[in-house]
Amino acid sequence: MKYYVTVPIYYVNAAPHIGHFYTTMVADALKRFKTMHGYDVVLTTGSDENSVNVERAAAARGMSPGDYSAIIAEEFQRTWRDTGLGVDRFFRTSDPRHHATVQWLFQRCQENGHIHKGSYTGQYCFSCNLYVNDAKAGDPCPDCGRPTETVTEENYFFKLSAFQDKLLALYDEQPDFMQPEIRRNEVRSFVKEGLKDLSITRSNLTWGIPVPVEGKHIFYVWFDALVTYLTAVRDENLWPADLHLIGKEIIRFHAIYWPAFLMAAGLPLPKRIFAHGWLLFENDKMSKSRGNIVRATPIQQVIGIDALRYFLLREVPFGADGSFSYDALVGRYNADLANGLGNLVSRTLSMIHQYRGGAVPSSQNDAGAEVAAKAQEVLATFSAAFEAFEFSRALESVWSLLGVVDKFIVKQAPWTLVKKTDEASQQTLDTTLYTAAEVVRLATVLLAPVLPESARKIWAQLGMNAPLESVRIDQLAWGQLAAGQKTLTPEPVFPRIDAKIAIPKMIELESVEKARQDALLGKAKKEEEAPSNIAPLEPVITIDDFGKVDLRVGRVLTAEKVKGSDKLLHLTVDIAEPQPRTIVAGIAEDYQPEPLIGRKVVIVANLQPRKLRGITSQGMIVAASLPDGPAFLAGFLEDAPIGARLK
Repeated sequence: MKYYVTVPIYYVNAAPHIGHFYTTMVADALKRFKTMHGYDVVLTTGSDENSVNVERAAAARGMSPGDYSAIIAEEFQRTWRDTGLGVDRFFRTSDPRHHATVQWLFQRCQENGHIHKGSYTGQYCFSCNLYVNDAKAGDPCPDCGRPTETVTEENYFFKLSAFQDKLLALYDEQPDFMQPEIRRNEVRSFVKEGLKDLSITRSNLTWGIPVPVEGKHIFYVWFDALVTYLTAVRDENLWPADLHLIGKEIIRFHAIYWPAFLMAAGLPLPKRIFAHGWLLFENDKMSKSRGNIVRATPIQQVIGIDALRYFLLREVPFGADGSFSYDALVGRYNADLANGLGNLVSRTLSMIHQYRGGAVPSSQNDAGAEVAAKAQEVLATFSAAFEAFEFSRALESVWSLLGVVDKFIVKQAPWTLVKKTDEASQQTLDTTLYTAAEVVRLATVLLAPVLPESARKIWAQLGMNAPLESVRIDQLAWGQLAAGQKTLTPEPVFPRIDAKIAIPKMIELESVEKARQDALLGKAKKEEEAPSNIAPLEPVITIDDFGKVDLRVGRVLTAEKVKGSDKLLHLTVDIAEPQPRTIVAGIAEDYQPEPLIGRKVVIVANLQPRKLRGITSQGMIVAASLPDGPAFLAGFLEDAPIGARLK
């Protein structure tokens, strides 16, 4: 049986961090889980290199796009190797084999009548690599809020509009195609509003994949990058993918564009797309501009990669946003791994060595029947939850079993039974030790996809001969542990962590790793140097030109996030008019709604209204920012009156 799973083809605008690790680690855990169910699993990822942003970033560093991309691609591959993630295929979009697949797919779409030539003049967001329909010069991107740029070029268009009904039918007839449900509903609503044909080529670039047509056309990044999933397994009889695992910010491209491209080419669709939420750092979104990005390898050096794997799968309900903090990581490690699983393994094996010479005794009576029944229940619950991507619930079920056996050991008190010489007490002691050891065996197998390194250590201490990865989870049952098996002397698998020592060490190593990556990319700067990405001054204007812009002092009355967008806030602002203004601002990544209420801001009051996500925005809030940097709202030191005009 085959199982083909993919994670995003990661964009080379940044070196790998914990967000990349999170998605890829989940796929790795699924791969291990499926392998232990008898599947042959292939996991694909890669590096997304063909875009104007890469061209610009490389030029800023005095490199060719290929050399710049190669450095980042190697960083990703090194991270996957160092953290033990089982990536089978890593494809760079600059690979000639990928070029051939993209061109082949384009030609299939063209032959089937789904490509047409046209010209495009409009707005483009280079930060999001997104054409913005119905936008005017200088309008903000509806996703990130940054100013769009006007592009004019002759392009080839994909007839996306022709697939609106087919996509809606797909979502309705196959509700599992796009999960979780909240994301499927977002996608469905977007498609239902109407789709426009999509420009899939650019004619003003030199870096990228050539389009097999006359003239100098390069493929648009999202037509190119998505095809990597196909390139990686072309001619291997592995398509369609069983699962595309992605972050929620790239749903539109995977759940709308990608299936439409495949339909147009007459190719099978992936079976399922699952979009998970973001990892927040202490409830703030991680970003380069905030400087709060965390990397996996510094954590690995201090407490081991299994601790991070467990924390992310146990702490964060998969599909929702989740918060990461060092305190929570160490707390979860000590409570669940050191005091929970680790303690059970240690005392079970210690008692077997002390009371039975290191040999697992046989079960002599039904003293452990209640624990056995609970174990059978957990075996079913764990597998069902894992299949449903409910990893936290799956792990919770294992720890419920550990809790039951802990209470069982206390109730049976083997340290008391060993002092008794009657046959019944000795039989109960044997049963108690066997029951505890059997729980350790079952838990170790179930946890192998999540804690691969630690599970192998426990497996060896149990004295098991067969490789842990060869054990079939779907064939697990109570009572398969052989009596008489010799165990090894127990050694701590999860020693307790002192947070006062471990957390500063992780922060220190994080700083070292960041500096290493910055130096690798040529980003290291002297502190006194001004930022190199300050925008150049615009051409000189007259006082009359400036007078056309009506800037007013306003007070924010209400603020809330725009449904379906992680970057936009919906504000009402009082500028001393009869009714407050409705304004949509792309500042949700930098400002929470509640603290904005009552704050004085500057708005452009005479900007032509436009709709963003179905909301009419009657102006624009003034803020300062650098490219890819946070927004800083303009404000006042004095108590400026509401409605006053800035001159």
